Parts: sequence; C-alpha cells; structure tokens
Amino acid sequence: MGMSSQVRENMLRGSWVRRMFEEGILLMQRHGDENVFDLSLGNPVMEPPAKFRHELEKLASQPQPGMHRYMSNAGYEETRTAVAAQLSQETGLGFAAGDIVMTCGAAGGLNVVLKTILDPGDEVIVLAPYFVEFLNYIENHGGVAKVVQTSDDFLPSLDKLEAALSPKTKAVILNSPNNPTGVVYRDDLLHGLAEAVQRKEREYGTQVYLLSDEAYCRLIYDGMEFPVLLIHHPRSFAIRSYSKDLALPGERIGFVAVHPDCDDKQDVVDGLVFCNRILGFVNAPALMQNIVGHLQGVTVSIADYEKRRDLLYNGLVGMGYSMVKPRGAFYVFPKTPVDDDVAFVRELQEQLVLVVPGSGFGTPGYFRVSFCVDDHTIEGSFDGFRKVAQKYGLC
Repeated sequence: MGMSSQVRENMLRGSWVRRMFEEGILLMQRHGDENVFDLSLGNPVMEPPAKFRHELEKLASQPQPGMHRYMSNAGYEETRTAVAAQLSQETGLGFAAGDIVMTCGAAGGLNVVLKTILDPGDEVIVLAPYFVEFLNYIENHGGVAKVVQTSDDFLPSLDKLEAALSPKTKAVILNSPNNPTGVVYRDDLLHGLAEAVQRKEREYGTQVYLLSDEAYCRLIYDGMEFPVLLIHHPRSFAIRSYSKDLALPGERIGFVAVHPDCDDKQDVVDGLVFCNRILGFVNAPALMQNIVGHLQGVTVSIADYEKRRDLLYNGLVGMGYSMVKPRGAFYVFPKTPVDDDVAFVRELQEQLVLVVPGSGFGTPGYFRVSFCVDDHTIEGSFDGFRKVAQKYGLC
C-alpha cells in the first residue's frame, strides 16, 4: 500500500496546476522550449526588485552574528515591527509587532491559522472558484470544507453565503484578488459579508473567523486601491506572502496578522506561534525575514503586469472568448466554448498551449490562463488559441 487512502484520494482530486506544469516540461523536451507556450503556473517570470538584491548583497557582505540561528517562533521582532507599521498605514488599524507571526509563505500561514482555530468537524466556507489547496489545508486540520459558488461575475453572493453559515461554521476563507479569476472584492461587498457573519454569530451564539488570503493584494490594476477586509470584522486574519509582489515564490516567506481588536487576541497569537512550531515550520526563513523587513511597500512593476493583462485579455476577447476582466492578480478565467473544460484544455495542449481547466478550481466550464510570463509566451500562444476558437465558431 505505502500511501494512505486519504492521500491517494486527494492526489487524484489534486492540483491540475502542477499536472499541466509537469506535462509542459515533457512537451518542451519534445518540441523545444520556444515552441511550447506554458500559461499554466502562477510562477512569476519577473525578477525581484533591485532593492531586494541590494539588501541581499548587504547581508552577504556584512553578515550579522547569529543571523542563521533560531529566533522566536513568531519571527524577528524588528521584522514584525516593520510589517505592523506597514499594515497600520494601509488599514488604519493599530497593528503592533505582537499581532504578527512570520510564516513560510501564505500557504504556511493558512495552515498555521487553521491548525490553531479548528476543532474536528468544524466547517470552513470556501468560495468557488477557489485555490484548490484550500480544501486540502482544511482537511489537514480536521475541518470540513463547505463550498459556496459565487455569482456569474465571481463575486460572493451574500444570500448564498448567509444560507451556508451554520452553528458548525468556524471560518470563511476569502481570496481577493482572487486566484483564478483576478476579481477584486468591493469594499461594500466585504462590509455586507461581515454583517451577514455577525448576524449568524448572534443567532447561533458562535464566533466565526474571516481568513483573508491576500497573496496578490499589491497586484491591483486600473488605479484601484485594495479593499481591506479586516476593517469590517474584528475576528479576522490577514494572511500574506511576498511571493507575488516581490517575485520570491521559492523563498517561502509571508506572515499572518491578527486583527488588533480580535477577541482573546493573545490566546490566538500564542496558538499561532505554537502551531508554527509543531507543524514543522518552526520559524520563517531567517535570511528572508532580515530582508523583507526592509522592503515594506516595495513591489515589482505593477505597470508591466497591467500591460501583460491587457495584451492577453484584449487578444482573447478579440478571438471571441468571454471572460470577466481581472482587476488584480495575474490570471484571466475565460469560459470554455464547450461544457467539458478538461477536453477543451486538452485541445489547446495539442496546439502546444498550456492552461488549467476550471474544474481544478471548483468551477467547470472555464479555464485559467496566467500572464506572469514574458510577452513572447503570451503572443506565441495566440495562434493556438485562435485555431481552437475558430473550431468552435468564436471568431
């Protein structure tokens, strides 16, 4: 047997993103890298900002004694202070270092939060389309995922959400800007969502946490500002990563921020610190903590991403594909012209274009295309997209 039945089942359900990425490697070996157009993975092609290199070189040339040793499981005090100051500026809330726990990326942060707050059988509401690993993270810690579909514009339906809240609900995961749609939840919608949660808390005599996955919060387009969830509900967490805004996905660095007015905040923070340790993360990488503390507010070029979004979006719309224009992140999520999104994605694969079926995000009938790639990959994919569009009479 070897593998547990649960892991085997989860792998079969598993990540279409990784599957397409691995199939892309095989296609590149067969046809040459320049002839395969892989838009499947959210793996930024951009290099980190120059200030990152400056801080890295400074640490390498002027190492601090003990900089590679263990520290508090919550992370370096000076790094958490810098993060808290930046968050206070962005949200208007009074964050302090004690409200921050440095983590191994947003994925590590979500697992730490779920491990801290969930008892076996607790329900966690997830909005579809969703990042597929959310379901695994919830199951990891004894929770039960309850999936609620969003509206046609991929915004949460407050009626559906409120109907899904039950006495067993412990948390709601919100991901804005959203992976895979690029949709950004409006401030008024977040306010209404928080009010719906608070009504159910009063009705059931329970406490419900809002988990705001903000991995893409600085990749916002069209002059829009990031709508902050935390200002609407005190029992909330912001979970962030530097993978996208600093182009550091391989460095696994992020943080969890607990709302300064959260009930039993110190108890919650103590739980996060403990779970950071017992889940095997122990602490976030020391070198990266030393660097990102000096990079608050620094990002890759948002204008470059917006330009690529427009290139891809306008190109696909011009071929007849239908989609909601993304306002953040680096994905578009068009409809498939046939019901079977997996079969459609396989047709694109025959044209050496790699994308991910919407089924992998809990929403069949769509496909995700990543634009965190170079212009050659976007432009080179258009011939394959056009041939498939012509086959189905889109253009």
